[in-house]
Amino acid sequence: MATRTAAQQRNEAREAYDAFMKECPTNQLLARISDKWVSLIVSALGEQGPMRYSDLGRKIPGVSQKMLTQTLRSLERDGLVARTVTASVPVRVDYELTALGRNLCCLLTAVKEWAEKHFDEVDEARTRYDETA
Repeated sequence: MATRTAAQQRNEAREAYDAFMKECPTNQLLARISDKWVSLIVSALGEQGPMRYSDLGRKIPGVSQKMLTQTLRSLERDGLVARTVTASVPVRVDYELTALGRNLCCLLTAVKEWAEKHFDEVDEARTRYDETA
C-alpha cells in the first residue's frame, strides 16, 4: 500500500468533488438538475405543494407521460421527491418535494423566474446576432 504525503492528501480532498471533471459524480448530478423537465417539475411542486401525476402533467403541458415518469423516478431516486401511494379506487399517487428537494427548489425557481423576466432581452440579442452572422 502506497503512502501519501499530507500535501497529496489535501490535494485529493480538494479534488474529491470537482464538477468540471467528467467522471465526478457531482458532474452527473449537475447534468440531472439542469434538465429542463427537472427544473419545471421541482418548481411546480414547490409552488403547488404535493401534486398528483395527472396534475403535474397538466401544469407542464409540454412533457410527455414517458418523460414525466422517468423524471419523477430519477428525482425520487436522488431523494428530491417523495412518492406517496394511497390505496383507493383508482389508486392515488402524490408527489412532493423532500427537504433536499425544497432546498434545490429555491435555486431552480430563481432560474425559471430569471428566464421569464429576461427572455425578451435574450430574444433581442439573438435577433441582433442572427442579423450579423
